[in-house]
Amino acid sequence: MTPDFTALKILLVSPDLMATSRIAGLCREAGASLETLRSLADVPHGGPHDVVLLDLQALADDPAVVVTRARVLASRQTGVDGERRLTIVAFGPHVARERLALARDAGADDVVSRGELLGGFAGLLRRWQEAG
Repeated sequence: MTPDFTALKILLVSPDLMATSRIAGLCREAGASLETLRSLADVPHGGPHDVVLLDLQALADDPAVVVTRARVLASRQTGVDGERRLTIVAFGPHVARERLALARDAGADDVVSRGELLGGFAGLLRRWQEAG
């Protein structure tokens, strides 16, 4: 039985259509809502979000810049009021250890490989939901 994550609101930042399609399917299966932005220059319409997923493979900027911009963007949403905890998650290929480490050093709450994200999505959602 798949856990119910209907209250979980996720914002995915990735221009990669394959990644967004796969993650959208995983969110549908889990019952979580998903909004997708192609870049951090776009403005989310939903929110506030609980989790922001950052595709470090598809976002070319320095991971520290990506994480900082994502946190600022998400905090400007309709009243992140301190009661909801925003979880910033950076993901990328497991071989991109340096970019993943830079994202963690910049304040990402979690850093996972693309394989871990796609293969263990429900477990990660549970972890992020419990952290919030």
